[in-house]
Amino acid sequence: MSEMEEKEGSLDKVSTPEDVKATTRSVTKPTVSSSLKSSGSSTGPTRKRTEPKTVSNVVKLNPRKPTINHGVTTSIDVPAIRRNSTGSSQEKQASVKKQTSSVSSATKEPLRRSLPEPPRRSSLPSPAGKASSPSSPAVRTTRTVSSNIKSSSSSRGPTTSVDNIESSTERKSKSNLSSSSTAASSGSRSGSLSSSRERMSTASSLRKAVTPTFRVSRLIMLPQVETKAGDDVRLDLRGHRIRSLKANGLNLSPNLEFVYLRDNLLSSLEGIEILNRVKVLDLSFNDFKEPGFEPLEACKSLQQLYLAGNQITSLKTLPALPNLEFLSVAQNKLKSLSMASQPRLQVLAASKNKVSTLKGFPCLPSLEHLRLEENPILEMAHIEAASILLVGPSLKKFNDRDLSPKEIAIAKHYPAHTAVCIAGGWEFCSSKQAPESTFNFLVEQWKDHFPPGYMLMEASVDQPFEEDACNCHFIFTKDKTITENSDLVLNYQWFIGSTTLSNFTPVPDATAEVYWPKHDDVGKFLRVECTPVLGDTKYPSIFAISSPVSQGTGCPKVLKLDVSGELVEGNIITGHPEVAWCGGTPAKGISSWLRRRWNSSPVVIVGAENEEYQLTLEDVDSCLVYMYTPVTEEGTKGEPQYAITDYIKPAPPSVNNVQIIGDIVEGNTIRGLGAYFGGKEGPSKFEWLRENKDTGDFVLVLTGTTEYNLSKEDVGLRLAFVYFPVNLQGQEGKSTSALSPIVKRAPPKITNLKIIGDLKEGSKITVTGNVTGATEGSSRVQWFKTYSSILDGENGLEAVSTSKLAKAFRIPLGAVGYYIVAKFIPVHTDGESGEPGYIISDRAVETLPPNLNFLSITGDYTEGGILTASYGYIGGHEGKSIYNWYLHEVETDSGILIPEVSGCLQYNVTKDAIGKFISFRCTPLRDDGIMGESRTCMGQERIQPGSPRLLSLQVVGTAVEGTTLCINKQYWGGEEGNSVFRWFRTSSDGIQKEVADAAISSYMLSADDIGYFISVSCEPVRKDLARGPIVLSEQIGPISPGPPTCQSLEFDGSLVEGGHLTFTASYSGGAKGDCFFEWFRVKDNGCKEKLHSGAEHLDLTLEDVGGCMELVYTPVREDGLKGSPKSIVSGPIIPADPIGVELVIPDCCEDETVIPLKTYFGGQEGDGKYIWYRCLSKIDASALLDISDSCEDVTTCGKTLTYTPSLEDVGAYLALYWVPTCADGKSGQPVVSICNNPVAPGFPVVSKVSVKALSLSSYFGEGEYFGGREGSSIFSWFRKDVEGTTVPINDTNSKTYEVTDADYNCRLLFGYTPVRSDSVVGELKLSEPTDVIFPELPRIEMLALTGKAVEGEVLTAIEVIPKSDAQQNVWQKYKKHVRYQWYICSETGGEQFEPIQSQCSCSYKLQFNDIGCCFKCECIVIDAFGRSSEPAYYVVTPVSPGIPKIEKMEIEGKGYHNNLYSVRGNYSGGKEGTSKIQWLRSMVGSPDLISIPGETGRMYEANVDDVGYRLVAIYTPIREDGVEGHPVSASTEPIIVEPDVLKEVKQKIDLGSVKFEALCVKDKSSKKVSGVGGLERRILEVNRKRVKVVKPGSKTSFPTTEIRGSYTPPFHVEIFGNDQHRLRIVVDSDNEVDLMVQTRHLRDVIVLVIRGFAQKFNSTSLNSLLKIDS
Repeated sequence: MSEMEEKEGSLDKVSTPEDVKATTRSVTKPTVSSSLKSSGSSTGPTRKRTEPKTVSNVVKLNPRKPTINHGVTTSIDVPAIRRNSTGSSQEKQASVKKQTSSVSSATKEPLRRSLPEPPRRSSLPSPAGKASSPSSPAVRTTRTVSSNIKSSSSSRGPTTSVDNIESSTERKSKSNLSSSSTAASSGSRSGSLSSSRERMSTASSLRKAVTPTFRVSRLIMLPQVETKAGDDVRLDLRGHRIRSLKANGLNLSPNLEFVYLRDNLLSSLEGIEILNRVKVLDLSFNDFKEPGFEPLEACKSLQQLYLAGNQITSLKTLPALPNLEFLSVAQNKLKSLSMASQPRLQVLAASKNKVSTLKGFPCLPSLEHLRLEENPILEMAHIEAASILLVGPSLKKFNDRDLSPKEIAIAKHYPAHTAVCIAGGWEFCSSKQAPESTFNFLVEQWKDHFPPGYMLMEASVDQPFEEDACNCHFIFTKDKTITENSDLVLNYQWFIGSTTLSNFTPVPDATAEVYWPKHDDVGKFLRVECTPVLGDTKYPSIFAISSPVSQGTGCPKVLKLDVSGELVEGNIITGHPEVAWCGGTPAKGISSWLRRRWNSSPVVIVGAENEEYQLTLEDVDSCLVYMYTPVTEEGTKGEPQYAITDYIKPAPPSVNNVQIIGDIVEGNTIRGLGAYFGGKEGPSKFEWLRENKDTGDFVLVLTGTTEYNLSKEDVGLRLAFVYFPVNLQGQEGKSTSALSPIVKRAPPKITNLKIIGDLKEGSKITVTGNVTGATEGSSRVQWFKTYSSILDGENGLEAVSTSKLAKAFRIPLGAVGYYIVAKFIPVHTDGESGEPGYIISDRAVETLPPNLNFLSITGDYTEGGILTASYGYIGGHEGKSIYNWYLHEVETDSGILIPEVSGCLQYNVTKDAIGKFISFRCTPLRDDGIMGESRTCMGQERIQPGSPRLLSLQVVGTAVEGTTLCINKQYWGGEEGNSVFRWFRTSSDGIQKEVADAAISSYMLSADDIGYFISVSCEPVRKDLARGPIVLSEQIGPISPGPPTCQSLEFDGSLVEGGHLTFTASYSGGAKGDCFFEWFRVKDNGCKEKLHSGAEHLDLTLEDVGGCMELVYTPVREDGLKGSPKSIVSGPIIPADPIGVELVIPDCCEDETVIPLKTYFGGQEGDGKYIWYRCLSKIDASALLDISDSCEDVTTCGKTLTYTPSLEDVGAYLALYWVPTCADGKSGQPVVSICNNPVAPGFPVVSKVSVKALSLSSYFGEGEYFGGREGSSIFSWFRKDVEGTTVPINDTNSKTYEVTDADYNCRLLFGYTPVRSDSVVGELKLSEPTDVIFPELPRIEMLALTGKAVEGEVLTAIEVIPKSDAQQNVWQKYKKHVRYQWYICSETGGEQFEPIQSQCSCSYKLQFNDIGCCFKCECIVIDAFGRSSEPAYYVVTPVSPGIPKIEKMEIEGKGYHNNLYSVRGNYSGGKEGTSKIQWLRSMVGSPDLISIPGETGRMYEANVDDVGYRLVAIYTPIREDGVEGHPVSASTEPIIVEPDVLKEVKQKIDLGSVKFEALCVKDKSSKKVSGVGGLERRILEVNRKRVKVVKPGSKTSFPTTEIRGSYTPPFHVEIFGNDQHRLRIVVDSDNEVDLMVQTRHLRDVIVLVIRGFAQKFNSTSLNSLLKIDS
């Protein structure tokens, strides 16, 4: 037997209907033909095309008309012996031999190509790689053709095959369709390994004969062979008994991409390293046993790896393959899935193994499909949820099914580190026990590495949110018996990863206890490793894993806020906020600057809303507060933060932009201006200097003022203005000067301008005025007009004259409605011009009323002439004057308006005006709408008509015999009379003859005109008989003969149904040819229906009744020319008398409608008369016409055309009496017929089967029987569960049924099997399912609440169960859960309760907003079947306010001595009143508290007195009604010195001696002294032994020491909270001094340096507080 036949017999399967359908669709054009022989000879693999063919029993290929032979075989089901995908057992070989004849007999059937059907449920990646093969993956592939195919390719390459991938482990006893595949091998790579099919078959049958396993392709995934790839990249050596990859002739090449080595004897991967480009590697069904997959590490491009059907026990040596996407290890002996991480693996098929644990499960971040069918691990509860935890969110399918929503929900309840524990060997348990169990599991692993005496109590990470603080919590407890003095230090490192099992990546610089997740971290897991350090010993790290990072809250936070820039007046300072946006879209925040003056609250600076701010004079000696509120682009605002600057210094006095303003003309006053800058301006100095014309120097002429009056002495000279800036302290800055132009002489001026004259159109006006300042010369005047009555320079002025000497002006028409403006330019006698003067009229120019000064008509007063009207208009601007033309019979009548020319000045005389007078009327109209008096002009004579003439003449018509020619002419010249027409006939040789009796305007062509040309002449005649010239038209022709024509058409015959209709037609138009005709049926609605009748007669039928017949006759000349069709329509067709032609009654059966077979004739059938008779015996045909109720054994049973026999008719004969009737009511002779056989009984059936509930536990079934007489029918009951499965209930054979516990949550169906009295059994009929059977609904007897109706209390609902046994049983067995809903009513005593959406638990904590409100709790019980009980309610009395208290109180602020600190906390206990806050200091290690006087606000600004102390705030909550709560305190860490200050202090202390410059305050008051006289310069000298204040010497005195002293108490240094520049040094009660410094920074440095030198006298070492080395 050949190998192909052996394979065909081994892969039997049952084809589904889908397979058969797919088989039909997959028929393609054949490309290969071969024959299958039943002999035992075999065919080896295909050789290269250069090798000769050595097999003689293979039929030679026919490349032109190929066919393929196939047959359908059946096989007997026997257990397989060898697990082989391409071979079969010996037992099956025998069954195939029996089918040889059927194979050979099917040699000429068409090819049906076997293709795998698409996967039914899963969509897996292609085994042949994404890029190389478009075919779908070989998962659950079903062969669609049940034929044995042997395909032989041409000599150019190897044959193409599709392997059968799926076989069934169970076979039905009936004959099944066999599915086979064509085996193909690469002849180009076979070499010496090629062997005959007999040898392969024998080897396959002998190999592993004791292995009782089967291949189930739904569990074992095998690849499709890549058929499109070339021989250089594909190697297919399946079933060649290859034992080693290094065997001779195997020829592994680095270029190979698709390697199929299934069904061989490989046990080692040595030699696979050469396949560094392989993508698909099939090693299924070989002899691999022990781990040894290290050589695969060289296969970096491997995408699909198939290892199914081996004896592999472990995958630990499988290396990490960067491109591996598909791995099949099904049907092996794996006990776990421990392997290296596979970053791109999407499908892992590990079915039919011995996997019993998930320990060592690898990191598979891309896994989508996991298959573990037929593994012991499936016995573990919620294995799917555990898989979801291990794989992560990429998992889509488990065991070839979509993930269960229930399992997904269960997985969400486990801690984030559960996957790590599972992979470490933790035993999977319920989600409630998992947090504690997993923690104990990890502690058990870590406990041996903890510091001695320490035990881990907590290791967790908060839920991380995007760009928000995420804290880790590692808490160790110390054994009290341990005497170790060193503190346990915890070091942290944060990591980020895509899954909990992934290789986490360390986050740079994330080594604190808190981490701020970034936007890129959303959806990823955080891992924080904590390293305990005790003394110098560093212990192994422990870890905690967070949940996936959630998207941020969207509420931004300010992390850091700084202000940069020099704090000097005029400079620009900038606020620099560092914001965490917490998932919101970054946007521009809200910036504001506040000014804080000495000893006052900050005040908002209006307009300072940017990050940059320029310091102004108002900011000097004030602090600035920069407040920033972050705002996202979505509009969410964060908490505002602020930063405070030091005091602003004034700038040195200066001035810029010094200028001289004013007109530099004799007699004017000019001013000197400048922009002062540099603190507040003091008594600045001003000087005016005049230029010396001779020397060019400037001479001082005026001091102490900014104004200067120009005099005659200044004319022709320049002036200089000098500005000396001086501030309030008397400091003088650099002077700045400005130089003026040369002072000009004063020009002439015009005053007292007036306009004299009448302001009307055409009037003359004059301008007058007085010229001062010089002798007037030839002054110039220019006139303007303007709409405005208010003069605004020359804006809006329109010139109406040019500039000239004349002062008089005549108002033109264009100035009407305008105001008149005169521009007067005074001119000196020497020609110098002064400033122009303007004068505007007191009113606008008026106009005259509209009028006409003349009106006339000129032109030709004859028909066709043109008359033109002309007129003269006066009176302002003309608007749209009204023009009208009139016709007059006499000159004295009113005339008739000619509307066509209204509004026109010309009139083209028309025919209507002949004999009449013409007049023109004009009504003047001004543009403002004022209308003048109308005037009319009458024409000089009557209109005369024109001479008659023809403008055009032509003949219109077709030059064909029988048509009529018409004249188209255009007459002109008065009213036309009887013009004269003459028709002429002209032959082809030019002879023209007049046509007799043709003297009208039309002419019909006759046969005499054929071949001639026709023309016409016309002599125009006016109505008054005046004649015009004769006009001859152009000729038309020659005249052609006319078309054939049907002159008459008539019907012959009777217009009655069944009649014979013909026609008679007369023809003209040349010799008659084969005329044709068409018959049409014309319906009542006008629609035509063409009848397919080519005869000259028509037989009328029923369809023609009521309609008309139309005949369309088309005449045809002998030469084939068709004439115009002629039609004729007949009258309506009359119906014939009604006749019943035939009546037959078929065999009758009970309840089956009898429709008699009848034939009617005689018009449209109407409602005939029908009578059905029931006859106990059959009546002869002769007596049927006399049948009636009076006959014996005859009964009337129906009077309609059809009849449905009933039970009474069974066994009797049915007769029908029919009177045929026409639609018009006319009746014919009756017809009677009787059935041949008696009525048969119907098949027993039952309908309306239903179930009726008698009680909660009793049901009754019923139905309506039909089909003869009922016998002993069969009754049964069925139960339908929630999954839709219906099963019969045993021992239920009556119509009643009692409910049992097994029926709960199911539906009942009643089955009724009808049985006829003659024992004929009908079909079982089931009723509709009942409603779901449920036990009694659980009830709540009452609802009680625990807790008080006081703010802060927790109200808890408790339900009371009824005491009845039924309710106790229902609550015990079927209660699922209890649902609660809380309602609130804001009105006391009200009934309108609104649900609280988020409160659905049994408890509710009362809050501040609930005070005064009433609450109602609703309780509903849900049973195991999803039913809800009646709700129970409990109403709570109005909520009272609680005792005021503060929770989560904390102090916010950085730990430096110059920062602001604020108190924050959550208040509860009614509405807060004026709560008390007191700030105190606490020495580290001391319980004593030192009150800070005056600090009772929520904010406190620290100072150097707080260094080394903890700041303590005591918050006493007070309700608005005065009730006081328990005080709560919070404290800071010890206050430390600001780094910049600390650095400077250390430097100065290290020097040992330092000097400071300061100002001495003479006035001892606390207020700042302004002015130079209140402050004096001092030198403060400080060293390690003493301090002294020295007054510097001057020119007249030596330096003097004012205060000197050591640091011995009571020496101390004081600062002032209300003045940050002031300090006081107290040596003893008699020696003290107040000093002022420029900045707070300098003051803090001085105080800390003095205190640092004096530290040996302090109770606490300041050096340790300052962190200064001793």
